[in-house]
Amino acid sequence: MTRTLKTSGFLGLTVMMLVGMYQHSLVAGGGGAPSWLVGGHAHLGVLSILAIVMGFAVDAFALTGRLRSAVTGLFVVGQWLLPVSVWVGVGLGVTILLPAIFLWGLCLIVAMLIMVWQAATTDLGGRGPTRGATPADD
Repeated sequence: MTRTLKTSGFLGLTVMMLVGMYQHSLVAGGGGAPSWLVGGHAHLGVLSILAIVMGFAVDAFALTGRLRSAVTGLFVVGQWLLPVSVWVGVGLGVTILLPAIFLWGLCLIVAMLIMVWQAATTDLGGRGPTRGATPADD
């Protein structure tokens, strides 16, 4: 499951970079990049970075079963459908999608709240991202 989060994150960053290059071509051509395109680009970039981080966090906190599936599914759905809803909703004029942005945001929030609970209740027992290093080891 964390492979899904990490893969989605790196794929999202690739798509975000392609959109960024397209925006640059619009600006270099003397026009401007529409705000809805810029907004979706920024959201996809940040959410993709967070998807990669979440992949490592899910492993670090040893989430299993339904919690692991919920965090992965909710986050990936929110990561992609939030910016795509902006692009299609505003960019292509399919405004019926715009209220769904709140639903995709809620998916992201629920995934984060599960991680908040996991972080607050899980004792990593010294096995964290530092792999045993302490500040005194510097």
